[in-house]
Amino acid sequence: MNGKKNKVTVEVYGETYSLKSDIETNQVLKVAALVDERMKKIAKSNLCLSPNRIAILAALTIAEELLQLEYNYKQLIKMVEEEES
Repeated sequence: MNGKKNKVTVEVYGETYSLKSDIETNQVLKVAALVDERMKKIAKSNLCLSPNRIAILAALTIAEELLQLEYNYKQLIKMVEEEES
């Protein structure tokens, strides 16, 4: 993060969003692509869901993956610290 706000236009689930972010443009595009992919995957297997519900399910799925990664990271750090002592 360089303190400068980058203007980025992304498309998620057929909607265009103009964003300002201090994250690198390429990273913002990757995040949007991830959300778009998850929403499309959920929509494909749940044809009756509204876009709002699809977005919430995508957010919950991504959040669960983040929490799992954080847990795995903490476990790995713990293992390394135990090896060092």
